[in-house]
Amino acid sequence: MTWKTPDLTGRTYAVTGGNAGIGYFISEQLTAAGAGVVILARNADRARAAADAIRNQTGKAVAATLPLDLADLDSVATAAAELSKRDRLDGLIHNAGITAGKQRQTTRQGLELVVGTNHLGHFALAAQTMPILAATPGSRVVLVSSLTTKLAKFDPEDLQSERSYTQQKAYAQSKHAVLLFAFELDRRLRASGVDVRAIAAHPGLGLNPFSPARPGINRPPKFRLPLPIQGKDRAARPAIRAATDPDALGGQYYGPKLGIFGRPVVVSPPQNSGNPELAARLWTQSEQLTDVTFEFPTSER
Repeated sequence: MTWKTPDLTGRTYAVTGGNAGIGYFISEQLTAAGAGVVILARNADRARAAADAIRNQTGKAVAATLPLDLADLDSVATAAAELSKRDRLDGLIHNAGITAGKQRQTTRQGLELVVGTNHLGHFALAAQTMPILAATPGSRVVLVSSLTTKLAKFDPEDLQSERSYTQQKAYAQSKHAVLLFAFELDRRLRASGVDVRAIAAHPGLGLNPFSPARPGINRPPKFRLPLPIQGKDRAARPAIRAATDPDALGGQYYGPKLGIFGRPVVVSPPQNSGNPELAARLWTQSEQLTDVTFEFPTSER
């Protein structure tokens, strides 16, 4: 049975990196379903271009665009404060991410750039928006990982690639951390009784040449090879299902049915992602590195 996005009228979702790539199509499809979408992006001009493209495509406006640089914890705190001013937040979708460069780089606070952006920035954002999420019954945090976690091991002794650095290692470290965080967040939410679900997802493989054209956002080629590969519009579906399917449960992991493409279904995560001791260790380390602590308030306003 084909899953369809439900009517999201009255709901609000925030999408990190919602101005480009898969994040753009997450924002577009949520808006088309009636949701108020807050696009969080580093570049204000690109965020406005995305908002214009979504309005042209759907006939509906996004709720807002907000600046967010996940590589700067001060920017994360400011964005979280702005999100917390809204009446509700039904979903926080951790979509934004960067790939690794040839040389090790650091964030504004001196953290390794890739894990600092893909995991630690999102960790701080989730912690600082937890009050508004808890105040919105049935809300969700959707954490987007990658198939890279099946191709490379996690090194808990070298989270920030200080001992050794390669592009593959840095990116894999960050995406393993995303999954470990997702499942540990689910465990802690359940233990606290807060009505928030933490659900993970991965997009499979989504390529721009197979995506529908959106002026100002992408420029797919005029001719496409007839290959069984999905565009970024379909790669957005696992995160959308995780965020909106009424039957989705905390601790689940959504991805394309056929691995790199296909309809969004519950899939199996890498084995070490379910290791509670490893996840608890990462949680403590993340709090120390970001100087941000999770508090789980009640869901009553």
